[in-house]
Formats: sequence, C-alpha cells, structure tokens
Amino acid sequence: MVHGRRMKQSTAAHECVSEEALSHLKTYKYSSVDKSYISNYILKHYWNAFVELLPLWLAPNMVTLLGFFFILANIILLLLFDPTLTGSGPSWLYYSYALGIWMYSTMDNIDGKQARRTGTSSGLGELFDHGIDSLNCTLASLLETSAMALGASRLGAFTALVPTLPMFFSTWETYHTHTLYLGVFNGPTEGLILAASIMILSGIYGPRVWSVPLSKLFGNEQLLGSTSVVDIWAPILIISLCVAHVPACVLNVYQARKSRGEAFLPVFLEWTPMVVFTGALCAWLGSPWSTLLSDNHLALLCLTLSFVFGRMTTKIILAHLTRQPFPYWTVLLTPLIGGAVLTNLPALGLPGLTGEAELWYLRAYFVFALVVYARWAVLVINSICEYLGIRCLTIPEEKWRGLREEQRMQRRRERVSSNLGSPYNSKLA
Repeated sequence: MVHGRRMKQSTAAHECVSEEALSHLKTYKYSSVDKSYISNYILKHYWNAFVELLPLWLAPNMVTLLGFFFILANIILLLLFDPTLTGSGPSWLYYSYALGIWMYSTMDNIDGKQARRTGTSSGLGELFDHGIDSLNCTLASLLETSAMALGASRLGAFTALVPTLPMFFSTWETYHTHTLYLGVFNGPTEGLILAASIMILSGIYGPRVWSVPLSKLFGNEQLLGSTSVVDIWAPILIISLCVAHVPACVLNVYQARKSRGEAFLPVFLEWTPMVVFTGALCAWLGSPWSTLLSDNHLALLCLTLSFVFGRMTTKIILAHLTRQPFPYWTVLLTPLIGGAVLTNLPALGLPGLTGEAELWYLRAYFVFALVVYARWAVLVINSICEYLGIRCLTIPEEKWRGLREEQRMQRRRERVSSNLGSPYNSKLA
C-alpha cells in the first residue's frame, strides 16, 4: 500500500501534477500580447459579438472542443472524398475545409472570452486551449495538403507537418516569458485566414489551380516562366519560419531571461525534443526504403503525430503553468525513432521492413500514441480539476443560473435608466 502511494506520488511529480506543482495554479494569471492588426481592429468585434450568442451554461473548454470537432469532421470528409490528397474531391469539400478552419479559429478566440464572461477562468483553460491547438497542428494542415492537391508526396508531408515547428517555438517561448506573443502576422489569425482563403479558391477554381504557372494567371511569362505556387510553396514556409518566427521567439526568451539574470545559452538544449522529432521524421519519410508516402499513408501518419506532438508541447505548457523544469522527453518519441531506424536498416546491409510491416508498425504506433496520450490527459485534467475544485467541460447549474439572473437584472436596470433619460421624462422634470 505504501509502495502504491509512493508510485502515485512519483507519477504525479513526473507529470507536473504533484501537490507542490499544482499550488502554482492558484496564482496563475493569463498573459498575452497580440500585435495583429486584423485581430485588434477587425476580428475582435466579430469575436465579441459571437461570444454573446453562446449560452452561459456552455463551459469555455467545451467551446474549445467544439472548434476541434469541426476539424475532426473535416478529416473524416477528407478520408471519404479525397483520401489520396490529390484534389479529387467535389468543390463543396474544400468549402467545408474553409468553414471548419474558420469555426475552429472562432472558437479558439472566444473560449477565453467565454471563460471571463462566466467567471470560470483557470490555468486548466490555457492548458486545454493550447493542448487542442497542438493536436490540431498536423490535422488542419493536412486539409491544406488536400486543398492544394499536393498528395502523399514529400511536399505534401512537409505542408502537413511543418506547422509543428512554429508551434513548438511559440510554446518554448511561452515557457520562459510566461506570455503568449502573437506577431503582426501570426499563425492563429493570418495563417488560418490564408489557409481558409486557399481552400475557398480551391473550391472555386479547383485544387489544381496551385500547380498552374503563375504566368498564365498574371502574364509576364519572361519573368515568371513556368513557376507555380506549388513550386515556391516550401521556400515561402521556410523563409517565414526562419526569418520572422524563430528569431522573434529567441529574442523574447533572451530578453526575459536577461531581465531575471539567468543564463541564456543553456536554453537551446531545450530544443532537443523538437530536433529528435524532426530528425527522426525526416529520416523515416526520407528513407528510400520507406513506403508510407508512396502507399498513401500520410493521413494516418498525421493522425499519429497529432498525439505525439500534442503530448510533447502540452507537457511544456503544463510545466510553464506549474513552474516545473522543462520536459525534455516523452515516451511517444521512442517509436518515431524506431520507425526511422527500422526503415533504414538496409543501409547497414540488414533486412528492413516490408511495406506491409511498415504499415502495421504505423498502425501500432497510432494505437500506442492514442492510449498514452488519453491516459495522460485524463490524469492531468482530473488532477487539476480535483485540486482547484472545478469541472473541465461543464459549469455548475447554480453558477450559470445565477449569471443568467444577473444579466436579466442588468438589462432591466439599463431599460429603467434609458427610460429615465428619455426626452419625455426630461420634459416632465
């Protein structure tokens, strides 16, 4: 019995949900900086109006989850109508992608407003929000791969998986600065608007439009030649990441640590999990003996890596909230390394995996990742809810009924005040 209690305490400490770690949640205060002009001058009015449409009994985390359900519905449609990711689906499919992306973005931006509106803000909300964002990283971009008819190619895989890089660096930045920074052009706003626009255009002109030479669309064949959007797509993404996003993250971390008198260079060791994730993935997919892409298993890979990357980055957010050491590892990276090693064994003169064996390995990896992630998520959410005395996906009835009554009284006072200030009452006075 004592041994069992010690095991539970060890697990809690390892997963940043020990009593000492959770105590920091009581002093939690969300902090963010959003420099996007579109967010601050246009979309904030839409979000403020939209959140008022939500019932007071709808919990903020459920709002986040509903947004994610739109993406999951899109993934199901993708598997049914464009499983090869080559733009073979009907036009309405790509419109549905755009709608799903837009609704996901909307819910992602109003969940915090719903939390403040219902008085249910907590550290769990930030963890849940960023956890869903991490799960979504390889899924929303898979829709983009389909909308651009990139197929299960290396460019298609790059498009589907590259969003994990900016997400990791933003999470790493938040861990050190304790503030979420969103630049003038950022992924959650402008990035998703761009993705939705691509999907709408694919619905109008067809997904193959991105492979049409730009000179046919805009003229000037001497300058543009046969270059298409697909040809410059990867360089655009790489330049955006390396020139704009990563340097800004590094600068903010440097300034934060300098203000606290902390050493800066050691923080680069914290890139280890992402280096392993990216390196193993490139070694696996880049192997001449791998058949995952040629046999069209990119969708299954993205679903699997959704849980792998989701756990990796959400552990960082949890460590940020509970002021715990940076988590350098997750067991879900181990099979990824295994896949990279097994597919490249022929390079050492050893027998490698057959195409069928590689597929079964990926299927087993998916099940393993799902089980491990689900078990961990339940453990963390239950621990936080129990410690803070809150619920994750519901609001107590007495609380939301009280809020609804307060709103009614407020509207009544406003009507009375408006009547007293009317011209008719002024004349009587």
